[in-house]
Amino acid sequence: MTRYAIDRAGNTLIAQWSTGSGNSAAIVADLPRHLLLREVMPLAARLTELSQVCWRCYTHPASAADRYGPDSLRSQREREREREALVHVLPAMTTSRGAAKGFTTNVERVAHATGHILRTLDAPELTVDVVTEVGIELAAIEQAELGDLSERAQQAVVLTREDVSPLQLSQADTLLRRQPLGSPELFTQIDPTAAAIAAAHWLHAAVTIAAQHTGTHPTQVVAAADRHDKPHAVACLTDLMGVITAGGRPRHAVMSLIRHALDVAEGHTRGINDLRHRITTAEKTIEKARVDHPDLGLTPDTVDISLTPLDPSRPAPDLLENLLNGIQTCWRLYRQHDGGDDTRQEELRETFLTALRQEAATRPDHLL
Repeated sequence: MTRYAIDRAGNTLIAQWSTGSGNSAAIVADLPRHLLLREVMPLAARLTELSQVCWRCYTHPASAADRYGPDSLRSQREREREREALVHVLPAMTTSRGAAKGFTTNVERVAHATGHILRTLDAPELTVDVVTEVGIELAAIEQAELGDLSERAQQAVVLTREDVSPLQLSQADTLLRRQPLGSPELFTQIDPTAAAIAAAHWLHAAVTIAAQHTGTHPTQVVAAADRHDKPHAVACLTDLMGVITAGGRPRHAVMSLIRHALDVAEGHTRGINDLRHRITTAEKTIEKARVDHPDLGLTPDTVDISLTPLDPSRPAPDLLENLLNGIQTCWRLYRQHDGGDDTRQEELRETFLTALRQEAATRPDHLL
């Protein structure tokens, strides 16, 4: 989403958004000199909120909700019709209407509130500039939905979407075929959900190659991933590889993890059986710790239970980082098995990458 702020030095309204490798900014409008800071700050806040609710239509489309029925999440989103409300944003900002409670969607409510602030400020040139800016933001959302993450739509690379663009998935696979160990473009040009699905496919191929080359079990290969900065990374990769190894597709494995993390981010979790499994695992941990470290005094009330192995605030980018780390771990194990001779590093690397590309190509329909 785009964040809006007041540049006090230049007396301007500015827009700022992430590009995956830093932030970009643009001047939206010069502010009239007669307006006080306390008068224009609410405008920046409302524009930020408007961007947030509009981009949520991109990250949480009704079509991505996988539950059906009258009380399902899918039905709820279809009833709210937030995506359809985007066409009403500009009219809501420029047309006077009664109380905001008359609107049925968050998108229209915030658009109306933004328009109310503009009418209160009574600065025609500022209104024109702000309406133009919101039009640019809405166009960026539509562009991202089509799989084009250039210009303003690039901010989608830091968002987590419950759906995936076939175009973005194809582009991610192409980037990984070119550089299987990962590249900056995966974080700056590709929707992270699509990139994670492609990376899961390539990780599965990398684990297969590393396990065959070293004579170890695939689970041991995954367990060797670096967990120094991310203690839950191994659990995340283990769960994901378990699904794919059992015959599941990378798309299903990745989307299950991401959707669950998004649920947790909104304060709830889905599935009693999953909770029971986590509680049982925690209880076993307590029992083992009481035997090994009786002085710790662990009790059910002092042990944390992780609801998701991903960062709920950025699940797709977090998962992508874990997957690329997993692929790099496979290369490290492959190299170490041959003694790590520096004189053969480049030759060995090319052998690994060639084998990896061949393995990834054995199941061309894996990403569909």
